[in-house]
Amino acid sequence: MKLTQLFKDFEEKLIVQGEEAESLSFVYRSLKNLSFTDFIFTLQQEVTDEDYKFVENIFIKLASHIPAQYIIGHAEFFGMQLKVDERVLIPRLETEELVELILAENPNGNLKVLDIGTGSGAIALSLAKNRADWSVTAADISQDALDLATENAKSLDLEITFIKSDCFSEISSKYDIIVSNPPYISRADEEEVGLNVLHSEPHLALFADEEGLAIYRRIAEESKDYLNDGGKIYLEIGYKQGQSVPALFMENLPEKRVRTLKDQFGQDRMVVIDDGED
Repeated sequence: MKLTQLFKDFEEKLIVQGEEAESLSFVYRSLKNLSFTDFIFTLQQEVTDEDYKFVENIFIKLASHIPAQYIIGHAEFFGMQLKVDERVLIPRLETEELVELILAENPNGNLKVLDIGTGSGAIALSLAKNRADWSVTAADISQDALDLATENAKSLDLEITFIKSDCFSEISSKYDIIVSNPPYISRADEEEVGLNVLHSEPHLALFADEEGLAIYRRIAEESKDYLNDGGKIYLEIGYKQGQSVPALFMENLPEKRVRTLKDQFGQDRMVVIDDGED
């Protein structure tokens, strides 16, 4: 049997388990460090016992709803390779759009930035990498997440200040930009979450009370004490929260402009709170 048939057999089984067939080849290529072209040539080889066990082991993990990025140990985000495991969420493509927006709207200046709920450090590290003159602080309630984010900062040789903090509880400074991609999924929407996410990614970083609005409410109510004059807030939101999240900030920061922006898929995905100067 050729390797291509082995992949086909296991991919069909993966689909039955509710997982994406493509994950098998993605993990295989990553662990074997193969280019896509090399992988295509490899598929024509006869299967050895070692090959079978290697592919079967990947299948078992994927079928157990372990995300592909956890298996290979890293995820790509904004041109960086970040270590990820069960301590943090896997960075999403939509979050790259939030980073792009922040960089586009803030091209200059020695700004102070606070990232609330940093997880793997994806947002904070992206901003620090692309704005060397910015002072970036990353906060998270989870020490495990902060430990991993610190590893990522060291591997990328980026200077970030990390603080263990439940939202603003341990924050004492004021910032020009506050950014957050907090837990925003309502428990009522749990069935919308993929099995590999639900079974493997940390629920502390996924779900929030008040139908997913709890952390946004805290930021809305407390952020005025931590924003410099002219300060901005950038948030990632769930696709159902395009009205509810802005309403919180309109109520608590009535002097600010509140914008809701869509992602590349046309879903409400970002909320920006600023002075409306541009």
